[in-house]
Amino acid sequence: MNAFPRGADPAGGSWSPRLALLVSATFFMEFLDGTVLTTAIPSIAADFAVPAADVNITMTAYLMTVAMGIPLSGWLAERLGARRVFCLAIAIFTAASLLCALSQDLTMLTLSRVLQGAGGAMMVPVGTLVVLRGTPKKDLLRATAFLVWPGLLAPVLAPLVGGALTTYLSWHWIFLVNLPLGLAAFLAALRLVPPVRGDSTRRLDWLGLVLTTLGVGSLLVGLELMGGRDAGLLAAAAIAAGLLFLAAAAAWMRRTSTPLFNLSVFGTRTFRATATGGFVYRLTISAVPFLLPLMFQVGFGWDPLRAGAMVSAVFVGNIGIKPATTPLIRRFGFKPVLVFASLASAATFALCALLDAGTPEPLIVAVLVASGAFRSIGFSAYASVQYADVVPAQLPSANAVSATLVQLATAAGIAVGALLLRVFEAGSRAGSTGVAGDPAAPYRAAFLAIAVLMLLSTLDSLVLPRHAGAEVSRPGPAPAAERRRRPRA
Repeated sequence: MNAFPRGADPAGGSWSPRLALLVSATFFMEFLDGTVLTTAIPSIAADFAVPAADVNITMTAYLMTVAMGIPLSGWLAERLGARRVFCLAIAIFTAASLLCALSQDLTMLTLSRVLQGAGGAMMVPVGTLVVLRGTPKKDLLRATAFLVWPGLLAPVLAPLVGGALTTYLSWHWIFLVNLPLGLAAFLAALRLVPPVRGDSTRRLDWLGLVLTTLGVGSLLVGLELMGGRDAGLLAAAAIAAGLLFLAAAAAWMRRTSTPLFNLSVFGTRTFRATATGGFVYRLTISAVPFLLPLMFQVGFGWDPLRAGAMVSAVFVGNIGIKPATTPLIRRFGFKPVLVFASLASAATFALCALLDAGTPEPLIVAVLVASGAFRSIGFSAYASVQYADVVPAQLPSANAVSATLVQLATAAGIAVGALLLRVFEAGSRAGSTGVAGDPAAPYRAAFLAIAVLMLLSTLDSLVLPRHAGAEVSRPGPAPAAERRRRPRA
């Protein structure tokens, strides 16, 4: 099915900033609710009279439902129409938020979070599709500038928002604030999202869906176990099973005439970058919001408020650089910007490894602001370049695959950060790091490790074609070599 409305010209249409802002606002709600509960866990545990560790299941259930529901949501958008599914997603998310706030025990809260995740799973890819299919290539950078900020800001703001609401009101308000926002978004969606007829004849690839869902679910379980204290054979088995399920899904979808995803999109080098260097980039930057608050509190002995305020410097860097991101990409092109962003990010991670409790706070702020700026540049560049050369017929598949990879990279970043801490904490206790007894030593080592990991993203960007994504970064006739390489619909 063509991803564009009948009669629309994907290359010559126009895009709506108001629609992009609406979609980004719903993304912010979905992303924020994925991690905002962290600071409220002790309060929820006290209200429900359960151990704090047990409350983690509410976060895991939500994130797993979002990731596992994305493949189905892509088909629903094509079958029923993106406008109908997007509005339904907002309604489900909002109603589930109310149920979360009204929960009287952990079971009800967990089930409500699953329902909330189902709504979020439809908002993520369907909202993006709504924006992208009405955006000509020359405006793609501007459109993605609206869409990427929730993914940059939500992980950084979540501790502050959750802590403030829990401290001054109660944990219930973490969900109650979604009610007016959800209602406003629903009414705006009815007005702004163009009605596009679905394809009622489109069949669902049930086997592909089952294999993909099992694969994503197993990977997430394995990553969750790997990030815990008891990681071992079970985590490795879950990750291996997930990879086997996904390999089986890919083999099946290449054979069937009505696949869940059109995997030929991976033949486009700029899209394939989202599964290679882009995956590594998102993994490493997802580890930073996990490691920083812990290093400040456990390693430096700071209180949670001081640590959260310091981490907000990353947010300042994210926002401060946004006006310059698009001009930078237009001036230099995607390849140089991606190489620079990954190298600069790796350098700031290495600088984080040099910090200690005695480091002047202005210097710490400067490092974190720079880290946030470079993080924003790379994140925005990957979000745009992945669709730069994707033809319209492949857009729904590219969108759903990309959304799934983002969820997996985020989970992997937290899991890898936790695993590195365990490894280096064990080494510190044994004295093998040479700094036994220094509570900040494992965090410094972890930052050095993710700095090295980020260099894998640099290597992948270095082998991109010179004019990768030129139709988006520099609108106009593409170089002849790029036109010859561009895939056909």
